[in-house]
Amino acid sequence: MEEMIYKVVAINGDYADLLRIDPPSETGETTLVALALLPEGTMEGSTLKRFMFEYELI
Repeated sequence: MEEMIYKVVAINGDYADLLRIDPPSETGETTLVALALLPEGTMEGSTLKRFMFEYELI
């Protein structure tokens, strides 16, 4: 499983828009993820690491 780094670009209700930054998204498209799956304290501008389908604030 590959490690990926995301930046939270927006929070809309119960969902967050994540932009992949490492490696960068080729299309600039964001990924919509439920806030319940993200670590407590996640907010716009946060950087997250995803590994094995688990997110961690970095």
